[in-house]
Amino acid sequence: MLRAGIVMGLILVLTLPAAAAEDKIVAAVAANFMMPFEEIAVAFEKESGIRVEPVFSSTGKLYAQIVNSGPYDIFLAADELRPDLLFREGLSAGPFVYARGEVVLWSADKDFCTRHPDWKKAVQSGEVKKIAIANPETAPYGSAALVALKAAGLYEAVQEKLVFPQDIGQAFQYAFTGAVQVGFCALSSASTEQGMKGCHYQVELSPPVTQAACILARTQNREAVERFAAFLMGEKAGQIKERYGYR
Repeated sequence: MLRAGIVMGLILVLTLPAAAAEDKIVAAVAANFMMPFEEIAVAFEKESGIRVEPVFSSTGKLYAQIVNSGPYDIFLAADELRPDLLFREGLSAGPFVYARGEVVLWSADKDFCTRHPDWKKAVQSGEVKKIAIANPETAPYGSAALVALKAAGLYEAVQEKLVFPQDIGQAFQYAFTGAVQVGFCALSSASTEQGMKGCHYQVELSPPVTQAACILARTQNREAVERFAAFLMGEKAGQIKERYGYR
């Protein structure tokens, strides 16, 4: 009887859906989307049995890795440009927009925004010695923040205060730890438990950040990746994205 039970157990294991036993997706994810992505990945795995392993970095850095055969199945960028380039280069399927984000100016000091009601005056105040802005060459949120500074005619006035972390997640960490007095961050960071301990401004001169994703041509697990892409665009993921300020 014992042997029969073992045999039956082995048969059950061998006949389990492949997704439950073996499937794994490796996702290249823009740093701004870290918090919602982690929740989305957990919800997807709970529903499908498919594990999602993310690598978070700046969009530009992830794009460079993908072009150089980085081991990813899907790319969630913080812009439309890089996924479109990958599609044109034959390295991915057609891109799709999965989120639209917003740049904010954030301070760890809860009262900072009360003392300085206008973000344009705040960045020029003597109280602000350093301002974090993600590297505009690799981080779309940094590029959007730079557009706002230039549109406000403030870039030259604050240029010496600017420090350039690699990605938008690091820009938030600079501000959160007090390494800088304020940082241009994603609204998603300001919407986290940590973010709500500080205060933030809407940066109305910053263009909205349209974020696109694409399934990479190199994937060996297309069915699982397509399931994840569909989940990413579904109602459960949409509710998570909305909580973090994405449209």
